[in-house]
Amino acid sequence: MASILKNVVIIGGGGNIGKMVLDALISSGQFNITAIQRQESEATFSPGVKAIKSDFSDSSLEEAFKGQDAVISTVGATGFTEQQKFVDAALRAGVKRFIPSELSASSIDEAVTKLLPLFGVKTNLIDYLKSKESEGLSWTGIATSGLLDWCLTTGFLEYDLQKHTAIIWDGGDKRFSTINEKALGQSVVSVLQRPDVTKNKYLHVASLETSQNEILSALEKETGAKWSVSHVQTDEVVSAAQKQLAAGDFTGAFTLVRAMMVGNIPGLRANYVQETDLANDLLGLKFETIEETVRRVVSQ
Repeated sequence: MASILKNVVIIGGGGNIGKMVLDALISSGQFNITAIQRQESEATFSPGVKAIKSDFSDSSLEEAFKGQDAVISTVGATGFTEQQKFVDAALRAGVKRFIPSELSASSIDEAVTKLLPLFGVKTNLIDYLKSKESEGLSWTGIATSGLLDWCLTTGFLEYDLQKHTAIIWDGGDKRFSTINEKALGQSVVSVLQRPDVTKNKYLHVASLETSQNEILSALEKETGAKWSVSHVQTDEVVSAAQKQLAAGDFTGAFTLVRAMMVGNIPGLRANYVQETDLANDLLGLKFETIEETVRRVVSQ
């Protein structure tokens, strides 16, 4: 078995997803961690994380990547187009593994990129990484779908924990997979711990399989309250979101990301448990129940 990829650098470690990955790396206690941040960034990191300010020029990135075993990109939408530059710098620096900014809906699902063409940039990067395999840089993509505990805590999935209200799409019975924060971070850690079996692969992972109505039922049970429910249809919501996005309102993109989880989108493979070759066993990821997840979220 190959040794773990011990020396790792993370880009975007100050963002929501980046913090989850960084916390998992730190908790494992197995890695030497470097966080690359822009010159103007005010993000702070734990004492055990080496922080490097960069102007993100080719030479600056290459220098930061020297001696690293893996580069993990957790950049948000505004950084998707910069990732090819990260790959090229990693190649020049002799990095062994590149983990691109997936950790969301699967960008190799054509229905996803059709719904939100922005994700096509991520698809193109996977193709670019494949083209660099012969040059010695390996890669691993990780599709997680949406973050259930985070979505419930922030209201992103349209369940309001304070007001006890919910917006349900298309009747609420569509089943989909989702992941929780701890498992998302662990999926990256596990890839670094298992470099041989995760080399040049696109992996789908999940914490649970559920539906909107199951989530609602669990929330009502845990809060001891009957929730007020509004109903919407995917076609109407998606059409309005696409018009928002076309007009320059990026909140439309967030709605389309939500649609990737709960919407009835033709051809969309939103249930990784049933519709993909799930990598949970490969990565040692455990399943949770909707009741466990909701109990933890409500208690917090």
